[in-house]
Amino acid sequence: MKTILITGSSRGIGAATAMLAAEKGFSVAVNYNKNKEAAENIVEKIKSTGGSAKAFQADVSNEAEIIRLFNEVDTEFGNLTCLVNNAGILEQQSKLENITWERLQRIFQANTLGSFICCREAIKRMSTKYGGNGGTIINVSSIASRTGAPFEYIDYAASKGAIDSLTIGLSKELAEDGIRVNAVRPAFIHTDIHISGGEPGRIERVKESIPLKRGGLASEVAEAILWLASEKSSYSTGIFIDVTGGR
Repeated sequence: MKTILITGSSRGIGAATAMLAAEKGFSVAVNYNKNKEAAENIVEKIKSTGGSAKAFQADVSNEAEIIRLFNEVDTEFGNLTCLVNNAGILEQQSKLENITWERLQRIFQANTLGSFICCREAIKRMSTKYGGNGGTIINVSSIASRTGAPFEYIDYAASKGAIDSLTIGLSKELAEDGIRVNAVRPAFIHTDIHISGGEPGRIERVKESIPLKRGGLASEVAEAILWLASEKSSYSTGIFIDVTGGR
């Protein structure tokens, strides 16, 4: 059976992706950092419909915990087929002049460095060069990587800009090793990440500037991720799908 590891999949886009992946026949490794109850709830939902899933705790801003996570997934499910780098954090809206060194460290460790290390561990398992069967890596970036998110999340935007560069470069490095690397760039999705930014109603404030005049659903982003994870996208690597309502 195919195995998918989705970081930060106890809520939002990650949870929706886990549910859809199970429908598509993947065994699902549901990663969470703190909210065990939410992760176990996703696992139970998957199992109740006949799917295969297990929750794995790990803080993906910590290299040692990432390595442990991948080893535990190996033990539980065997060969890894797909990695979705979804885990990420957002802090209170702020201009750069008020952003601290400590905040930058938190943002880049969680959003950027963690994804790099997760990719490294996935390569060791999936690359044909190492005896693997190939696979896919999907990075969850953000439209902020293109807009820069001025006055709100310039640090978050920069961390996602690095993810875009990672996607492009790694897709070329791994093209001959049986691994495709792509990304989705969501924006204005109805998840609780906006609470972390200090403005739960942000989508309502900006929706008139979105051509489709509404926010997106986590399930709509999941559909794009699972297309990239499937053989339906077999001739695509190094590409981005913007799920942004036209922005």
